[in-house]
Amino acid sequence: MTAQITRMGSYPKQDVTFLLKDLSEITMEKSTDEREQAIQQGTHYSEMLPIEYKPTEEYMKLFYASLEETKHKVAVAVGVVAEQIVAERGFQTVLVSLARAGTPIGVLIKRYLFYKYDQSFPHYSISIIRDRGIDEEALRYILNEHPGSSISFIDGWTGKGAITNELTKSVDEFNTMTGENLSSELAVLADPGDCSSLFGTREDFLIPSACLNSTVSGLVSRTVLNKRWIHKGDFHGAKYYSELASEDVSNLYVDTISSQFPLIDNEVESGLEEIKKQKRQPEWKGLESIENIRRDFGITNSHLIKPGVGETTRVLLRRVPWKILVHPNAEMNLEHILILARDRGVPIEEYSTMSYSCCGLIKPLEKE
Repeated sequence: MTAQITRMGSYPKQDVTFLLKDLSEITMEKSTDEREQAIQQGTHYSEMLPIEYKPTEEYMKLFYASLEETKHKVAVAVGVVAEQIVAERGFQTVLVSLARAGTPIGVLIKRYLFYKYDQSFPHYSISIIRDRGIDEEALRYILNEHPGSSISFIDGWTGKGAITNELTKSVDEFNTMTGENLSSELAVLADPGDCSSLFGTREDFLIPSACLNSTVSGLVSRTVLNKRWIHKGDFHGAKYYSELASEDVSNLYVDTISSQFPLIDNEVESGLEEIKKQKRQPEWKGLESIENIRRDFGITNSHLIKPGVGETTRVLLRRVPWKILVHPNAEMNLEHILILARDRGVPIEEYSTMSYSCCGLIKPLEKE
């Protein structure tokens, strides 16, 4: 094993171990416009980082308000998905969250299971990158440290299901190569794309950690896979933005939601009962919405369509948005999206032919 574990992130040590190579000393951030141009000309998004969005005071007020408003709902979804993980995998399970949107959710699931069962599940955060796969060095490390344990992969939410597909493909390849028998099932808090069989809810609602970047994810950047800095035997990389410590709300976020755990027992039970009545197997209903949007807006590349509250927020924070589609029934719950769109001068259109609350469309850049 050559990959080194570096103490990283602003969570307490017992909450999570990041299996990432620390690239904090390297400058690789590009402006949104530069990055968009590079991505659409074929550079892979994982080879560089966006400049972290600096939230306005108005936006941070909205984050705190949405956290207060949704803390109970998020806690219930955490309980529902955590109970399913235990029912399916048992107590010899390692929680493996997908950095970085999965990290706060993994911390919450770990805390819920400790609260409920007085058991401390190991929790790691590792990198998976669309079209490049999962960090195999990190998987090997976990299997080496926890022989005989099951692994449960965790993310925040689903959009089109690109990461679900990437995980299935990567884990299949890893199993073939190593003779392991890992399950690629992905546990998510919200599954509006209907592409996961282990979820807290399928409602497309605001998970407040989607509103911010590193300052709600342990001050860790997106993950990086660039051959200039990541060599054979290394974990995938990330930066630790310790200079943003004064703006960090990572622990406030998980503490606020964890405070609800003593109040949710009945709702978790009824949530589990509700899921038993539903079809657990994904039907990928979101893909029909994507096809409608492609047709109606003349978009040839589906990578430019980012459906769901979480993905729309990311488009506004770090891509070059063309327009935001909002379902007429959902507008009252999307205030942070409306603020961000207004700040960036992005047009908002009502659009009802989708199963999501909203969808971000990225501007196709003209070919020179």
